Amino acid sequence: QVQLVESGGGLVQPGGSLRLSCTASGSMFSINTMGWYRQAPGKERDLVASTRVGSTYYADSVKGRFTISTDNAKNTVFLQMNSLKSDDSGVYYCNADILVASSKLLVNFWGQGTQVTVSS
Repeated sequence: QVQLVESGGGLVQPGGSLRLSCTASGSMFSINTMGWYRQAPGKERDLVASTRVGSTYYADSVKGRFTISTDNAKNTVFLQMNSLKSDDSGVYYCNADILVASSKLLVNFWGQGTQVTVSS
C-alpha cells in the first residue's frame, strides 16, 4: 500500500523559514507529479507548488519565497519556505500521482497534513 508521510511543520515567526518533507513509500512503479497544497481555516485547499520532470509550478503568492525540490532516489519532495508571512499559515498537504505496482494504475494520493503557523 502506498502512503505519503509529511514532516517539518511547526511554529515560526514572520520572516522565518521552514522546510517541509514528504516521503512516498510502498510498491510503486513511478511517481509522476508531487506537490504541496495549503488549507487555511475556513478556506479551500489550494495548490502552492508542484513539480514533475521538466517543469515546476508556484502559486503567485509564494513565488520567489518557496522552492520545491525532490530527491528521486528517496521518493521525497521538499518545500523550502523562506520569508514566511502570517498568510502562509495553514495545514500543508503533500500530494502525488503515483503509478501503483499492484494495479498498474495512476492513483492520486494525499498525505495526512502538517501544520504551519506563522506568528510572532
